[in-house]
Amino acid sequence: MKVKTILVSQPAPKTETSPYFDLSDKQKVKIDFRPFIHVEGIDVKEVRSQKIDLKNYSAIILTSRNAVDHFFRIADEMRFKVPDTMKYFCQSEAVAYYLQKYVVYRKRKIYVGKRTFPELTKLIKKHKTEKFLLPSSDKLKPLIPEELDKLGITWTRADFYKTVVSDLSDLQDVFYDVLVFFSPSGIESLLKNFPNFQQNETRIAAFGNSTINAVTEAGFKCDIAAPTPEIPSMTMALDNYIKVVNKK
Repeated sequence: MKVKTILVSQPAPKTETSPYFDLSDKQKVKIDFRPFIHVEGIDVKEVRSQKIDLKNYSAIILTSRNAVDHFFRIADEMRFKVPDTMKYFCQSEAVAYYLQKYVVYRKRKIYVGKRTFPELTKLIKKHKTEKFLLPSSDKLKPLIPEELDKLGITWTRADFYKTVVSDLSDLQDVFYDVLVFFSPSGIESLLKNFPNFQQNETRIAAFGNSTINAVTEAGFKCDIAAPTPEIPSMTMALDNYIKVVNKK
């Protein structure tokens, strides 16, 4: 079956230069965006119940923009003035750039990884005497604590925010040729919102091994998988798939 409509389980891009818009124009397909999950902050009382005292830490490990927002939210609600001496270890340039929302960048000690968490650990390893805090969500990739434990550093994980299933009830009678997922939580949301969902002719696209596994474990077929060495992005994977099926 040809692909005419695609639903991407993420918020709509904020810039007009998104490759999804290029894909839509190129392949003449309709692409909609709808987050299947969203993030909510954990109450400061619950954070305190984790026995977290921010003054005990000299370095913060930040893996996402959400981690940045909720670290400073909790600091504010705990009336903790983050010292200028605090060190920030950011997983990517995007996270480090976002940090400027809260601190004067050039006046802080900020260390930036290239992209992946293992790459960031190379920088963390050089600062073994620091006491690290990892603000995280309730769903943390197992890779992260595994990598930190290998370093032999003093570190603490604290849940500052959580991933919540979004209400998709308005999509009950809306059908798309392709559903695009980027995390196992997206599949969880699909099943919670539509427990009787039948894949039938719907194609499922999944990004990352954990998402692909979640698709198959739920009993569905993963028709479009990314990334691969030849196809590093989801838009490229969709483009290649559409080229083939829409020719038929």
